[in-house]
Amino acid sequence: MANPSFDLLPLKREGPRGNAWGLFGDRDELGMLNRLTPETTLAASREIVHGIRISTDCALDILKTPCFTREPFHQHIKHKAPRTANDDVLTLNTQSSSQWDGFRHFGYQDHKVYFNGCKQEDIHNSNRIGIHVWVENGGIVGRGVLLDHCSWAEAQGQLLPALETSSIPLSDLKKAAEHQGVSFKPGDILFIRTGYIRALEALNEAQTAAYASNNPLGAIGVQASEDMLRWIWDCEFSAVAGDALAFESLPFQSTTHSMHEWLLAGWGLPIGELFDLEKLAAECKKYKKWTFFFSSMPLNVPGGVASPPNGVAIL
Repeated sequence: MANPSFDLLPLKREGPRGNAWGLFGDRDELGMLNRLTPETTLAASREIVHGIRISTDCALDILKTPCFTREPFHQHIKHKAPRTANDDVLTLNTQSSSQWDGFRHFGYQDHKVYFNGCKQEDIHNSNRIGIHVWVENGGIVGRGVLLDHCSWAEAQGQLLPALETSSIPLSDLKKAAEHQGVSFKPGDILFIRTGYIRALEALNEAQTAAYASNNPLGAIGVQASEDMLRWIWDCEFSAVAGDALAFESLPFQSTTHSMHEWLLAGWGLPIGELFDLEKLAAECKKYKKWTFFFSSMPLNVPGGVASPPNGVAIL
């Protein structure tokens, strides 16, 4: 299906700004994941050259003190005495470590509506636009492309503070892509390394707790702007992900071009956050190869809002 011009948005004229509702049908629940086809999967498999497998998930307890007052991860091991056997029970907020934001996570704040017109009562009374739909359609599997903005900015002497409000402009992403020699194909899954995980892991437990208590909380991310949204749209990504607390910088800098509103509620384009891209960046640099086969199968929770990615990149 040909991608309509960005200037034609919103597609549903009576709907909120920037929406692409109806692009894949009035009852569509997959959004831009419709771009992941058998053809894109086969093409992505050809990215496997070295057989190097790299997990992109942080440990579920990476945030001993989760931000935004979210519950911390807890594991309870149940010894099945008298047998030598164990179960474990996990308690977690699905957004307290590496995560995919699903379409139920964030809607248009002024219009009070989610992707494809889903309303809050639908969230409570149905499984509509839940993450289980992604699982039923094979997960998020395709060609991944890493933009290592952190390494590029460091080499330029322009490294931004990761634990403060720092907005990465589109011009810098394009320069990093040019430096790496990467180009994009429809259906690609975009990953952006900002250095946030590296900065977070350098903190001790007390410093992490102090950081998490900041209000408002500052964090690096891409700039929320029309030109950034236009670029994401024109590149025809199926999903985007970063290593920071949110894909866009925090606190949100725009009420008219919020990435969470446009991507999740407007386009049905999954947002990945807190992905561990440190080892992946090192291996990509080592092999001078910034594209790879990527596979992610979220938790099969009917009506799920968000999920750990269970992601693996294969070079």
